[in-house]
Amino acid sequence: MDDRKVMLLTGASRGIGHATVKRFAAEGWRVITCSRQPFPEKCPWGGGREDHIQIDLADPSRTIEAIGEIRERLDGRLDALVNNAGISPKAEGGGRLNTLDTDLRTWGQVFHVNFFSSIVLARGLVEELSTAGGAVVNVTSIAGSRVHPFAGAAYSTSKAALKALTREMAHDFGPLGVRVNAIAPGEIETSILSPGTQKIVDTLPLRRLGQPSEVADVIWFLCSDASSYVTGTEIEVNAGQHV
Repeated sequence: MDDRKVMLLTGASRGIGHATVKRFAAEGWRVITCSRQPFPEKCPWGGGREDHIQIDLADPSRTIEAIGEIRERLDGRLDALVNNAGISPKAEGGGRLNTLDTDLRTWGQVFHVNFFSSIVLARGLVEELSTAGGAVVNVTSIAGSRVHPFAGAAYSTSKAALKALTREMAHDFGPLGVRVNAIAPGEIETSILSPGTQKIVDTLPLRRLGQPSEVADVIWFLCSDASSYVTGTEIEVNAGQHV
């Protein structure tokens, strides 16, 4: 029997997801990953191919179907669910899609990935989370609290909704022994960064981009016993951008 703690992570194929897998694997956890991409050939962590599920979270029926596949891989318990998957569509040339320019289909795709998949997975795996006394971490964004120069309207509102969902889930899942928190990254050095980000960085109190590993460290804290009395909160990981 494998007695390692188990985490399910969405959006594992790059950036914060990659860093989070490496952080938890280094702590001896088993990590089950979900992403739109197949398991990468040049993978930054070992032993993960058997624990990878290729799924497009923009397809709600496929997300619901995946619950059974995920449960089969669990031994009746799930110590952590990290809802990290997110998409941020751009206009032609990489421009920002505002409320006037975003078509309904794009709104739907963004909300299915960034918002609905989080509650679908958590509800579907609530028994396993409760058995483990587990934790859920929803990855929101600095864009969820203000108009951002690069993040589009659908992305920003989906992240604002995810913050509100975190509060509601903490209320509902708490009596089951499950903690639910969120983190709101700011300008993190990943492939999703837009040209011009340096102008934002120059105004931050810490005057630098964040590293994916710094975000992973906060996710680790929220999934560990060090945060055993913390639930229903959103931690800003943004070099003071929110001030």
